[in-house]
Amino acid sequence: MGNVGPRVGDAFGETLRRCWEARAAPGSAFEIIERDDGVIHAADASRYFTPSARLPPLDREALELARGSVLDVGVGAGRHALALHERGRTVVGIDPSPGAVEVARLRGVDARHGSIARPPTGLGRFDTLLLLGNNLGLLQDAERAPAVLAHLAALAAPGAVLLGTGMDPGTTNAEHLAYQQRNRAAGHLPGRIRMRNRQGALATEWFDYLFASVDELAELVRPSPWRLVSVRRDRHKYLAVLGSRDE
Repeated sequence: MGNVGPRVGDAFGETLRRCWEARAAPGSAFEIIERDDGVIHAADASRYFTPSARLPPLDREALELARGSVLDVGVGAGRHALALHERGRTVVGIDPSPGAVEVARLRGVDARHGSIARPPTGLGRFDTLLLLGNNLGLLQDAERAPAVLAHLAALAAPGAVLLGTGMDPGTTNAEHLAYQQRNRAAGHLPGRIRMRNRQGALATEWFDYLFASVDELAELVRPSPWRLVSVRRDRHKYLAVLGSRDE
């Protein structure tokens, strides 16, 4: 029998389910990310269940800045939503992964199946939008970022704030540098990656994710309904605070 490859499905959700069923024990499940050049990266999935006291400093700072009603975009297993619940915030989470939504709900999060471009019906508008866990990567690339930012603005109440974490693509790794050079040659930003999640025989559809420098992010935001208010850095990672231009 020939190699037919993995079956398309909710690999990310299956990873979170396995980790949750193992009580989020470190080493119980690993998130497998495959890049389109064949590079494979594995990370302990228990980080999606990190308690609020152990969240990274930039995440904790973002949670302190959150105000009013909050939309957690890419809620995952709900680590940020639960941390905000502890602070008395009203939070709704959305995620395109049905398995992630299921796990987040089991943990007490108001999680709904949907995405930035296709939000759940009747979702409403929010005072704070969260894109934590490097989820500024959901901007995808320079070509699609304007539409993503416009979709986010449609979910924002007047005067809303968007709090997102990202990562500068700077690297000394030869494989990553070669990948970034291929991106430049193809007209993409260097930190754009095409990837999919794997779990056992499952794989998600391929999708694009963006690691942008702060300067690149500023250029992407400039023509959008948002304005870049401030940036807090922690080595190669950063927290960007965006304000609505209607404020």
